[in-house]
Amino acid sequence: MNDNPSKVIKARNYRWDSVPLREYKTEGTHFKDITRQTLLGEGEGEEALNFITRYFEIQPGGYSTLERHQHVHAVIIIRGRGEVILEDRVEPVELHDCVYIAPDTFHQFHALGDEPLGFLCIVDRQRDRPQLPEADDLNRLLANAEVARRLKT
Repeated sequence: MNDNPSKVIKARNYRWDSVPLREYKTEGTHFKDITRQTLLGEGEGEEALNFITRYFEIQPGGYSTLERHQHVHAVIIIRGRGEVILEDRVEPVELHDCVYIAPDTFHQFHALGDEPLGFLCIVDRQRDRPQLPEADDLNRLLANAEVARRLKT
């Protein structure tokens, strides 16, 4: 018997067959057309990982929640193109771009074009819950015309 928990999780067409495809979130209307798969960090034998690797896919015209956290995110675009709001600016993202989201930074991803925007998102196993913007936060973010034109709430 092999006690080594090492493994390969096979992918096909931006889906990992042995990993459940889940809704992005189950409550709220502040996001649109997005799913997630938790690839590494929550499965049996993966307890030694100090991080969680997830795959998010946003359909054309969709977007993630505008939120912030105390923990950092490392994001790698592996499908499509889009843009990300990083607090007071909007940055285009495309295949193989890497995004570092610093602590306490409001962020939101948008899919652009005809193809889904797919990205790996790596976060700490132990992390805080998302914080949605309050009225003062929104007013500050909306003061930037570029952010105001693109922000979805």
